[in-house]
Amino acid sequence: MSSRLPVLCLLLLQTGSFGFYIFGGESLNHQEITERAILNVTLQVCRTLALAVGEDFTFPPQPFTAQSVPVACQASKSSKTFLQTIKLIKKKNWRVDIRYLFSPRHHFDNEKFSEGRNIITSGLSAVKANNKQENFEAARQQLGEILHSLQDFYSHSNWVEMGNKLPNSNLIKSNANIGNIAAEGRATCRNCDGDDCRNNILEDILREKILTSGYFGLVPFFSTKPKGKCSHGGRFDRTSNIEPKGGINKDKLSSNHGHLHTNAANMAIAATSELLEDIRGAAGDRPFLQMMGISKGSSKALCFVIDTTGSMSDDIATVRNVTSSIINSKVGTEDEPSVYILVPFSDPDFGPLIRTTDPNVFKNAINSLSADGGGDFAEMSLSGLQLALTGAPPNSEIFLFTDAPAKDIYLKSTVIALIERTKSVVNFMITNLLGFRRRRQSSNNQQQQHSRMVKSDAQLYKDLAQASGGQAIEVTKSELQVATSLIVESSSSSLVTLLQATRNPGKVENFTFTVDDSVKNLRIYITARSVSFTLISPSGESQQSSNTTGSLITASQSVGNFQTLQLQTQVGLWEIKMVSTNGYSLKVVGESPIDFLFEFLEVSQGLLGGFDVVDNRPTAGVNGSLMVTVTGSDSATVTEVILVESSGSGQVNGTVEAQGGGDFLAQFDRIPSQEFVVLVKGQNSNVSTREASVFFQRQSPTNIRASALTVTVEDSQSVLVPGTPLVVPFSVTTGGAGGNFSIKATSDQGFTSAIPSSLFLETGGSANGTVNLTAPINTTSGTDVTLTIEAEAPGGTDTNYVVLLFTVLRTVTDFTQPVCELLSLQSNCSENCSLSMWKLSVQVTDGAEGTGVDRVSLRQGNGTLNTTLAAGNENGTLVYIASCCSPDVELLVVDRVGNVGSCSYRVQKTSTSSSQATTTSIPNPPTAVAVVSLSTKTVQSFFLCLSITIIGLNIPFEMGIN
Repeated sequence: MSSRLPVLCLLLLQTGSFGFYIFGGESLNHQEITERAILNVTLQVCRTLALAVGEDFTFPPQPFTAQSVPVACQASKSSKTFLQTIKLIKKKNWRVDIRYLFSPRHHFDNEKFSEGRNIITSGLSAVKANNKQENFEAARQQLGEILHSLQDFYSHSNWVEMGNKLPNSNLIKSNANIGNIAAEGRATCRNCDGDDCRNNILEDILREKILTSGYFGLVPFFSTKPKGKCSHGGRFDRTSNIEPKGGINKDKLSSNHGHLHTNAANMAIAATSELLEDIRGAAGDRPFLQMMGISKGSSKALCFVIDTTGSMSDDIATVRNVTSSIINSKVGTEDEPSVYILVPFSDPDFGPLIRTTDPNVFKNAINSLSADGGGDFAEMSLSGLQLALTGAPPNSEIFLFTDAPAKDIYLKSTVIALIERTKSVVNFMITNLLGFRRRRQSSNNQQQQHSRMVKSDAQLYKDLAQASGGQAIEVTKSELQVATSLIVESSSSSLVTLLQATRNPGKVENFTFTVDDSVKNLRIYITARSVSFTLISPSGESQQSSNTTGSLITASQSVGNFQTLQLQTQVGLWEIKMVSTNGYSLKVVGESPIDFLFEFLEVSQGLLGGFDVVDNRPTAGVNGSLMVTVTGSDSATVTEVILVESSGSGQVNGTVEAQGGGDFLAQFDRIPSQEFVVLVKGQNSNVSTREASVFFQRQSPTNIRASALTVTVEDSQSVLVPGTPLVVPFSVTTGGAGGNFSIKATSDQGFTSAIPSSLFLETGGSANGTVNLTAPINTTSGTDVTLTIEAEAPGGTDTNYVVLLFTVLRTVTDFTQPVCELLSLQSNCSENCSLSMWKLSVQVTDGAEGTGVDRVSLRQGNGTLNTTLAAGNENGTLVYIASCCSPDVELLVVDRVGNVGSCSYRVQKTSTSSSQATTTSIPNPPTAVAVVSLSTKTVQSFFLCLSITIIGLNIPFEMGIN
């Protein structure tokens, strides 16, 4: 490799500043490290994909943002999911400091290098296994946790002090040497010279390249360290007052080794990029982008949950027609769904969940459904819905088709918890629910009992629809085709909610909503029987519900209890006056790039202070905070955040403070005890020059419940080994009256779990419990498992939950990358490259102890690659043919557990002194770069440099690898 490479890498690293401290300030933090690496590597992937099909790629202006990167990737509709992915990964990253503060191995403290590396490599194996099964949400969570430990290595160890200019690539390899670790009895530090700790690491440690890290202890009188060892340092570290005094951490500019803070942080961004590149190589470019929440079409999933019992044949035929219509009209467009999901259910069966990115696979799955059987009247509808909620991406829109009540009504609270956690919208398409179906004749008593049960279950579906912001549409089977127009309209990834309200019983009430210039396709959905309304436009023009051909309503459709109105889009304040004594739901939607994400915050109970995200229900009746992030615009600002009661007129206004980067902190003096939604108002300076058009309004579809209960899981590993029970400790705390609280644990995979049925809590007290979760021995690696733990107060007056995501991972024993052996290289390349071709033949193997070659792909080169793998995939032969105008090729070879090998070759033109072009076929041609594996550190460093801050520049270089 050229000797200029380390210098080049260092220059690239110095273009940005990143750091480790958990919270913001002048020092740089984990969140910035993580986000910059994700943005850079994602852009590099998009660039590679564009160049592979002959398209130009333009990098957005720096600094890159979560809004500009999807646009550069020609996936602007993915900006919300991309930002959501980044936020999740960052949250899981900084939570390591909160959840594992006392764990040295999570931070590479106390010289726990092997243990820290094991956290990274086992988590990396889980990420790769998740991606292989397309379980991207689990992959994101695992990724966030391991990135924290990886980044801490450079702040807490002496890697930077030893003069290293590149990351320690062996930290992400299970079987590699990460360095010479200081022996237990070897001294590593001396006292700092007062406040100056620049030279407190012993010279022989640095000269001999001995790895050490600081010891850390929080508890006075109990914190200690071996004689002569370095301390972490800082005001929380009690060992820093034990000789040798001081510390070596580089977490902040003000840390003991703060003079190296920027160097260490830049090294961490390089290491983060390197790990992301390894994940990218194992997954492939498009699956990597999917893990990051980016897809060329819509960011939405198309998700169907379908009753397959005997009387559903007509409904299934309708779903087939709708599926074909959506796929045929949207494939290849910006509204093509990013993933297709199908969950069948009957009685007593449900599932399996079918998830695919291939529309033809989804079509075939729908076409293969058949309606038969069913046993008694009720079906396992909620079990199927639970599986869909845990298998679909967050913020999905799910459609459940049934003509029967739910048999598994005991899952209602679990389903609501998952709706709240995923913020998914569920629509119920209910046919003939109040009629008789396929069952045997019933007596009068049975008929009466059946009628009462069906009415109850109709309300169940309505309750779940309301909780999610969806519709419960009741139609006859002949009307279902018309009702499914909702699915087509909802499949747009740009759909936003402007207003939503439910009233049961109904009453006369006026609602207002603001339409901004970015909103297109403005529509109103009304679910009700016998409702009338008056619609008033911003210009003051009105139209009655009895007149559906007026100037404000351009199209209207009614079927069953559902009505949809297409409106003339006028910018400004609209009003709709609803008149009905029957219950109704009202929803106003449109298409717009501008939307928002939100998370409730609570004061962290950890020693580091700050805020933590509330992953379940916020605490009722007390003050609270909400972080709102605007998506789809870099210039939009939030002016109001309001908590609006879902079924009433009450609301709580928050005070809003901009946090930068599109984030706005809203603080409330109390959280409502009733169900509520989040309403956001703001303005976008780039929308229009007209003052009235800059204001926008958006609302969360999901209803939110507050609680006086909290359910927490502080410390639990996220990997399940098949056949090995995992103990998950949890605690329940009440801010109200005590008593016996019911406890329930539900796994979406139906895995065995043992849990106490109840816990006794004193008034205002807490109690602890455990769940024992076991995955069957034959469970596939990469399977994700969602565990929901619920607590219910005596009398069912209050509930709360915690939702946990686990990855099933079989023990990995294959740690070696596949390798390439050059068989032949033939070329007749001349001055006119367009008239000549070259051909490469390579054998790939994974070794006798390997798991076998799983996939071969092109990382560089636009020729034709043909692959033949032997039985069992232990080895294979590759033939690559390309024009001499494309003289370089890089092959990626991935084995079944995600180890990645890289092989690069180059052909040169033949000498012009020859009377005719020559063809070479030799085992090791001098004109080709020799076989390269990613296990070669210099090669990793090379690819790393290309992914750092200025990855878009064409930097000339020469490279030869032995």
